[in-house]
Amino acid sequence: MNLANIKTPGVYINEVNGFGNSVVPVATAVPAFIGYTPQASYEGKSYANVPQQITSFAQFQAIYCYPTAVAPAVTPKQYNPEYYLVKEKSEPEKGDYMQIEGEFYSIVPDPNTIYYLYNSIKLFYENGGADAYIVSIGTYGEPSKNPMTAGDQIVNPNVSLDALMKGIGLLKNEEEPTMYICPEATLLSVADNGTLMEEMLLQNSEMGTAISIFDIIGGRNPDPILYTNDIETFRDNTGAVGLKYGVAYYPFVGTTIMQPQDIDFTNLFGGDLKQLEPLINPADAPNKSVAAILGNIDNLTVAQANSALTNASKTYGLMIKHILADLNMMPPSAGMAGVITATDNAVGPWKSPANTSMVGVSSLPIRLNSSQQADLNVDAISGKSINAIRFFNGLGILIWGARTLDGNSLDWRYISVRRTMTFLEQSCKLAAHAYVFEANDVNTWKGVIAMISSFLGGIWNDGGLQGASAAQAFDVQCGLGSTMTPEDILNGFMRVTVKVAIVHPAEFIVLTFEQEMAKS
Repeated sequence: MNLANIKTPGVYINEVNGFGNSVVPVATAVPAFIGYTPQASYEGKSYANVPQQITSFAQFQAIYCYPTAVAPAVTPKQYNPEYYLVKEKSEPEKGDYMQIEGEFYSIVPDPNTIYYLYNSIKLFYENGGADAYIVSIGTYGEPSKNPMTAGDQIVNPNVSLDALMKGIGLLKNEEEPTMYICPEATLLSVADNGTLMEEMLLQNSEMGTAISIFDIIGGRNPDPILYTNDIETFRDNTGAVGLKYGVAYYPFVGTTIMQPQDIDFTNLFGGDLKQLEPLINPADAPNKSVAAILGNIDNLTVAQANSALTNASKTYGLMIKHILADLNMMPPSAGMAGVITATDNAVGPWKSPANTSMVGVSSLPIRLNSSQQADLNVDAISGKSINAIRFFNGLGILIWGARTLDGNSLDWRYISVRRTMTFLEQSCKLAAHAYVFEANDVNTWKGVIAMISSFLGGIWNDGGLQGASAAQAFDVQCGLGSTMTPEDILNGFMRVTVKVAIVHPAEFIVLTFEQEMAKS
């Protein structure tokens, strides 16, 4: 109350704030997924190239998936890849294959029909996902109607570097996302994938609000010996900027996301039954049941025909099994986003998202041992650490790494350290907005110190900072002569210095044993 404004005798009430401003913690686990969706519209409004927040898989379905059709119409498949069986002269050395009537057939997709985002969102929510942003950069492109070469890496010409770069750029106006994920980045060429990763890291370093989680080209079907070439290629293509904001996981993971009912004969040979029939009803060993089903297929629903073919032909059932295994081999980035979300909700960003399993993961394309992981975890030249996903007898498949790409940095080596600092920085930054244009004097300085100290004290109590006391865990300073000069005040600068003791993970636990002589 301004006493100068009181001119009439009476009693006046002057309320004084008893409590200062407080720091409201920002959300720590909000991934932004950039990629291709079945559609991108809801109630007549387009959501293409629009960062849109969702809170559940049901909401993702409502905006980005084909709506459920009214019977007798059939709802289109949300993801409809096409696979081919290509006859080989001998047993293939690379890629998946099966043997039919003594002949070898490679099982390969039409690369133009392979996408990862839809199933990645499923994997994210299966692992504890919550709030997320979706940037749909387009819908599925046209199939080529041709199989890829067996053993090659999948490169989908419909996946555009420019479109992905545009989608990443749209996030410059969104400060809430804390993770950037492009599941379909590994469907680009190696060069384009490198360009995208460098752009993501550059944007991360400029904004300081999010990390990028990368998948590695070659992690889908790694060579048991030459897989290290894929690792070196990845390291050579991530540049040198913003490495502390980058995280990579290897290899891909075999999931249970897609089920047998998700694949049928329409996914084989582009739906051409003339190419399928000779394999399940060969002329030299005819299958009357299969012939009857195919002859009457127009009178059956796809589900009915698929079930009948599965029961009538063991070969057909094996085809579906092989294709499912191939489709369920997915990049791990979305699953890791779910694990990070669950870990943050249970403990906080200072807990490393490691030594835990990923829900829905049942196999790995390569089982790394400790000596193989050593070269991934520590790279003396580049420092670009790769986090391994490994199988352990009796324990199953575990996430066995907790490093950023800046593995040679003592400050930013660990994911939990980087993410905790981002959490503290952004929380304090938003809270400090309340003091913009306030008087740059001792009263304001004390208010800022009290506000940030109270916030950090709470984080210390929760186990996010280390130290036997709050004084050992953090220190906040703001004032003339300590953090500011008279010139700073004249120029309108209020400088606050915050020092925190971040909890570091115990990555290497060394147990020392020594023999001792028996004592009477």
